[in-house]
Amino acid sequence: MTLTPGLRKFALTAHIVSSVGWLGAVAGVLALAVAGLTSSDAQIVRGAYLAMDLTGSFVLIPLALASLLTGLLQSLGTKWGLFRHYWVLFKLLIAVLATIVLLLYTQTLGFLAGVAADTTLPDDELGVLRTPSVVLHAAAALLLLLVAATLSVYKPRGMTRYGKREA
Repeated sequence: MTLTPGLRKFALTAHIVSSVGWLGAVAGVLALAVAGLTSSDAQIVRGAYLAMDLTGSFVLIPLALASLLTGLLQSLGTKWGLFRHYWVLFKLLIAVLATIVLLLYTQTLGFLAGVAADTTLPDDELGVLRTPSVVLHAAAALLLLLVAATLSVYKPRGMTRYGKREA
């Protein structure tokens, strides 16, 4: 299936917007995670985790799914194909892996946000929120998304066996 030029441009625009949005939202979550980990102000710590939970549910997940779906549409509807080039497969693997980890990790963010929202918990007991795992997850996600963006621009050579047979 080859997309018409107008539909291809629309799908490409949707893919770029959702992918760049996902990248930017992850950068924002990384900033919140660093603030939550390092701040001595209990309100900033509580607010950071509440904001990360909302951002995960209402920004990161929709953008991740949109990026994944529009990427699939782009690969299936253009000459690049889904299984013809290694760089496309690597981008797909990155998007699927990052989306799965995100979906699983939002449960952790929800738990941490619940702790942060518990106003009966004294400020000096917020140490349970000071886990470096949130920073590490956000930093790893940012790195993976930057790799995917780089693959999109440079498109390294190398066709899969399937791609060579189809060529």
